[in-house]
Amino acid sequence: MPAVMRMASIQKDCAAVLPALFDKCAVQRFESGQLVLSAPNAALATRLKQQLPKLQQALNQAGWQVSAIRTKVQVPENKVKFVPREKPPVPPQAIAALAALGEALENSSSNESLKAALARMVARHS
Repeated sequence: MPAVMRMASIQKDCAAVLPALFDKCAVQRFESGQLVLSAPNAALATRLKQQLPKLQQALNQAGWQVSAIRTKVQVPENKVKFVPREKPPVPPQAIAALAALGEALENSSSNESLKAALARMVARHS
């Protein structure tokens, strides 16, 4: 429990120094003076890296003994579940038009594969 309270406390101090960045960033680990911060994307991690000297100085003044700060990009899990939608049925007019197209094509070696594909499509959706 003390470790959790310590992490929450340093997270709060980091958010006080850089409030615009720490609404999406988080303290991942703090051991032996090494602070590891996580960012949800590379752009935010880059902006955070630019502010590391300011953050380290402020944390040291607040009583934390931070000797180094590292950043990691850690993409959050997608919490929205993907629900596949059913494909709408092909209208009967479209099936009839595909069948008519297949019949209207002349019998030649170049149209052979197209006619076969149209026939399969009509058979599948009939």
